[in-house]
Amino acid sequence: MSRSAARVSPVTPVTLRPTQIRVVFLVGFMGAGKTTVGRALAQRLGWSFQDLDDLIQAQEGRSIEDIFRERGEPQFRRAENLALRKLLSDTGSVPRVIALGGGAYAQPENAKLLQNADATVVFLDGSPDELFLRCQREGKERPLHKDRTQFSALYEGRRSSYQKATHRIQTDGKNPDTVVAEVACSLGLI
Repeated sequence: MSRSAARVSPVTPVTLRPTQIRVVFLVGFMGAGKTTVGRALAQRLGWSFQDLDDLIQAQEGRSIEDIFRERGEPQFRRAENLALRKLLSDTGSVPRVIALGGGAYAQPENAKLLQNADATVVFLDGSPDELFLRCQREGKERPLHKDRTQFSALYEGRRSSYQKATHRIQTDGKNPDTVVAEVACSLGLI
């Protein structure tokens, strides 16, 4: 090959268009890393972070575990829906990353709210075995984290809902920084 044929023509850098994404919702099963990844992603982007479970606890004046224990799951789901509606009505101009609880997106009403809002929803996926182990290592009380069989059944029951998200990131065997980078890249944010 001649020298001139081997020469590569110069490439003009392309300026990426500013993103229209102002809010990113992270969904997935318990142990997927929604809060950990959400905080790190928000920090990396210079955005604010919100956790729907924290909003519910503030709204209800009690912990998620207490709401489940004292009022049951149906009352928790009503409080969750109310908190999500309030959050969506106040999207404002400040870009945010929002972590939803493990069952929030599996509720048809909530998924419809996000769909109607044309929200960017990222499903943080993982195998039931890895998610179960993460929850055990975390040591946090989770109302629906019982035994491995029940955990896997609940995961399988919710997975089809999660798959309706606009993006999916596999988290198995990855540290939070890797997942953050994959989320940001898949959304064209970095």
